[in-house]
Amino acid sequence: MSQRLLIVDDEESILTLLQFNLEQSGFEVTTAMDGSSALKLAMKETFDLLILDLMLPEMDGLDVCKQLRQNKVSTPILMLTAKDDEFDKVLGLELGADDYMTKPFSPREVIARVRAILRRIQPVINSDNQTGQSSLSENVIKFGEVEIYPDNYEVLFKNTALELTPKEFELLLYLANHKGRVLTRDQLLNAVWNYEFVGDTRIVDVHISHLREKIEANTKKPVYIKTIRGLGYKLEEPLVDV
Repeated sequence: MSQRLLIVDDEESILTLLQFNLEQSGFEVTTAMDGSSALKLAMKETFDLLILDLMLPEMDGLDVCKQLRQNKVSTPILMLTAKDDEFDKVLGLELGADDYMTKPFSPREVIARVRAILRRIQPVINSDNQTGQSSLSENVIKFGEVEIYPDNYEVLFKNTALELTPKEFELLLYLANHKGRVLTRDQLLNAVWNYEFVGDTRIVDVHISHLREKIEANTKKPVYIKTIRGLGYKLEEPLVDV
């Protein structure tokens, strides 16, 4: 079954170019040319990934991304923009985008990035869309009240499934697999983002902040993900009841 993509761009030439190349690569493609239409489609239908331009009429890409995440739509988002602006990049990722590309780009580059994102979430696609402990693999990593099921790409906190973006999941899993070790921002950046955002360690801080909001009772006094001043971060088993 073909994976479904929603491409949103107000430049018809770009939309046509991406749609043609992605369909030739075996994807099923739906398109939209403004933010409002994109939001309605993404809320109503199920897509495997959204390719979302930043500058859109009616509602820009940042607002679309924000609205989707607020409504618990965790579909991966690849954000596109003509701006080579670090502020836009960080803000987009803060609002829940999973990846970021700056125009101009080649269709081959977009296809490679789309496939890379979809490979990372493949366990979710293959899990028959079931949630809850009864559908989870026996392969589990536990610390405190957090349970990570790598085979199902799922995280439970206090027995409730968390809504994590693919990057948040990968970051948490990497931290958990290196529990007790201090990891520098550069180590985390290279491990989770590899070819992207080289040297831009603020991306790590943004995602750490997102994870803390979801698993820490008090983000100012975290018991799981500790900041090691001047070095990076460390995931710990809590010493007290959480």
